[in-house]
Amino acid sequence: MSFLEQISDALLKLKCPKAGFLADIMPFAPNAPCSDAIAHQSKVIAPASTVYFTPKEQTSSSIKSPSNAIEFNIPLSSHYVDLTESDTIVILSQPPGQECAVLGGIMATRMKYLGAKAAVVDGRIRDLYELRRSGLPVWARSTSTVGTSAEAKPHAINVPVWIGGVEVTPGDVVFADPLEGVVVIPYAKLDAVMELLPRLVGADDRVKGDVEDGVAVKDAFATHRKNL
Repeated sequence: MSFLEQISDALLKLKCPKAGFLADIMPFAPNAPCSDAIAHQSKVIAPASTVYFTPKEQTSSSIKSPSNAIEFNIPLSSHYVDLTESDTIVILSQPPGQECAVLGGIMATRMKYLGAKAAVVDGRIRDLYELRRSGLPVWARSTSTVGTSAEAKPHAINVPVWIGGVEVTPGDVVFADPLEGVVVIPYAKLDAVMELLPRLVGADDRVKGDVEDGVAVKDAFATHRKNL
């Protein structure tokens, strides 16, 4: 059991936007989407670190942040991937509508070496064979054959980013499940989620048991979920 659905249920009760779910993000490495091997792939849970990309030809109106105020913060002497934080899930935010990839085999290999637990890409990836060989679990929206420099450039690291209406702040807890998807728990809500989670899981288990015994769903919900 992944508990991912109950985590989203808890976030919904806590009025977190989109219940923390990053819609349309699919696993691409180490296994292909919908492959039989996905069922045996481990879940990954870790704090978020972020990489924010902007269009290569950037204008003030093209920055994806609601505030349009994210400042460049990557040292000119460094490549962003060499600044990867160990024991984090790296969230890469790509401008919408682009056809290039912002993560490929070389970057994934470097992230893995530096201790990243996984990468979640709000955009496109490429070099699928190399990604899978790297051993870094990768989730993304889609794929490409085109390199990052065609359309995008890294602009900032460890800043808040928005993915499908969900704000992801460095330090938020990312729960990436190869079967169910990706949910982000805001760090400020973590204790509240952990307090709710056992009650939600227990209630769902009791509902399932009743339904398997022939109880109507409405009655099972009324018995076990009404006061959560």
